[in-house]
Formats: sequence, structure tokens, C-alpha cells
Amino acid sequence: MVYRVRVWLNRTYAENVFFMDQLRRNPSDRAVEIHATHGDVDSPVLAAADTAELEPEGLSPAAYVEFALDQCQRRGIDVFVPRLHQSAIVAHRAEFEAVGTALLAPPPEAVAVFEDKVIAYEAVQAIGGPVPPWWRVRSADELVAAVEELEADGHTACFKPASGAGGVGFRVITRSPFSMAQLSGFPTPYVPLDLVVSALQQADEPVDWLVMPRLGQPEVSVDCLTGPDNRIRLAVGRTKDGRRRGFTLHEQWLEPARRIAEGFGLHYLTNIQFRMFGDRPVLMDVNTRPAGGLHQLSLCGVNAPWAAVQLALGEDPGEITPPFLGQDYTVVSGLRPLRPATLPQQRAQESEPLLLAVPAQTAEPAEPDRATAPGSGARATTPA
Repeated sequence: MVYRVRVWLNRTYAENVFFMDQLRRNPSDRAVEIHATHGDVDSPVLAAADTAELEPEGLSPAAYVEFALDQCQRRGIDVFVPRLHQSAIVAHRAEFEAVGTALLAPPPEAVAVFEDKVIAYEAVQAIGGPVPPWWRVRSADELVAAVEELEADGHTACFKPASGAGGVGFRVITRSPFSMAQLSGFPTPYVPLDLVVSALQQADEPVDWLVMPRLGQPEVSVDCLTGPDNRIRLAVGRTKDGRRRGFTLHEQWLEPARRIAEGFGLHYLTNIQFRMFGDRPVLMDVNTRPAGGLHQLSLCGVNAPWAAVQLALGEDPGEITPPFLGQDYTVVSGLRPLRPATLPQQRAQESEPLLLAVPAQTAEPAEPDRATAPGSGARATTPA
């Protein structure tokens, strides 16, 4: 008997509603049930899930692991795709396996390397990967010294937190004084150096920033699917140059991405970003999670989320080559329905297994207990 696959996404990006859509439209025609948790009652991910719960706020990483283990056991989760507290969760992989849940995330050693961008750059450089020049700064004096050295070589300096995700905290240094130009039109990432220095001098605590040259376009995000054997199954580059997006299989992007993914054991879905430094691609960032734009590979005839779930379940999809590369495109906003605003708050304790915390649709008849299904293990599950 082929049983329904239960997948959980915790506090993830709104764009991952498309990740969920692809799991349901998988080429294996397997039934998939999706559980989602989030801290925001209006997250579209909650609305798109089959079952959903609000996450308790203020949990330490260790307490969150306990929450996650409880979710997996009560919900009969087969595959957990962790974003929030990923590093704490992967450190307890054996405990999740003990309740029958596979983690769709790299091992803790790989996650640790890429939590800190300076450590990441040093590690990638050590294996011959392309990295830009960088400085780690914690004070105003260190910032000024790094900016002056970059400007002396003809570069524009920028900075971002040494740890963090996305473009949070990214700024570009300018020598232009603050003026009405900064107050007209839309906000920009440009900040005058004197204002940054003044803020640092008045700060109560030191910062931890990575200062580097502003890199040129195109930006290429290589989506990688790597098996637990450290062998790449899929690598496709998504290009971004202004509003225009596209795809590439050029080795100048894919070769360093493979070297990083395989060399550091970045298992399952990861995203490795490059930009141009002069005439050569250099590493910008490594995300040890599925990219928000991963679903865009569907324009190349690829369902990467399902291939990753197959790998996590021990069903190797083999090497995947896109049958074609989709045409250039752009990204626009769309509409997604939300649940009623009366979503019940997360209960602190459950005295018995919770069924549908937030029904997304009319309940279907319960499936046979998966504990009797071949290859399902001995775990008893809650009916869908």
C-alpha cells in the first residue's frame, strides 16, 4: 500500500506556498498532506496547508526542538523542512528519526559553516572557491579603514551582518552628504559614511559586519539538490539582472556551486548565490535551505521540491537534467486567500493528539493506519 506523505514546513517564507503546490502536483502522483506552523496568523502558508497551527512565541532553540519533536510525533510527519531554528533542529536529527521523521536539511556541521558569512568565505576560499575581498568590522575605525581600502582600488563599499538571511541589513556606503535627495522618491540602500560612523560611535554594543565591494550583475542563484552521499542530483542557475529573470546551465556558475555543495555536504535543497567581481563570478551567499524562488524551476520542467522529498524518503530520483530552459520572465505579485482571522491561538499543552487544528478543507475519510503499511515503520499515526 502506498501511503500519504506528510510534510511539515515551519515558519517559512510566504513564497513557499508555491513549494507546497509543487508537492501536491508531484509527477509520482503521490498523495501529499502538508502541515504548516507560523507565528503570523495571516501567513498565506497557513492558509495553503492541510493542517496548521500557530507557533508559541519566545521559545529558546532547545525548547523549540521539543516543540518540533512533539509536532512530528503527533502529526505523523514523514519529512520536516525546517527554516526557523534550523541549526538547533539538525543537531537532533537522530531524535527526529526515532519518531519516524526525516529532516530535509543539511547536517549540523554544514549548517554551522554557513551561519557566519566570514567563516563561510574562509572555508570556501580554502577549497579553491571564488570569493570577493572582505573585511570583518566591529567598530567605526575598522569600518573606515575597510571603506578607504576598497575605494582606493576603485570599488564602492557595502556592508551587511556577518550572520543573517536575505537582504536584511544590507547597505551601500556613499560619500555624498545626507540631503533632500535621500528624502525624495523611494528609499534606497545608500547611506552616507559619516552617518554610519556616527551611529557606530554612539552604539552601546559593537556590530559584526561584513564589508566588501559592491558586486555587479547578473546575480545567479544556483539551486542545488544534493544527496546524503554528497553527490549532486540537480543544479540549475536562476539569473537576475534588474527585473529580467532567466535560467542558466553555464559551468562558470554551476561548477563552483557543485564544489561547495558536495565539498561541504550541503544535503538536500540549498541555494548558492554568485555575482560578478570584475569579469569573474564570486560567491555572495549560501543558503542552507530551499530558496523562496525555487518553484521558478517549474518553467524548466523540474519539480525540485518533490525530488528532495523523494531523497529524504530514501527514494533516489537520480540525476536530474532540465528537459529545457524556460524563457526569460519577471516576477509580479499575486493573490492568495487567507484563513478567517478567528484562527485559534496555540494551546500551551495538549492532553490528547490534536487532529485538524485549522481545517483547510472538508475532511476526507481517514486512511488506514500507516503503521500497517510496508516500509512505514512501527509508528502509529493520526488519521488525516
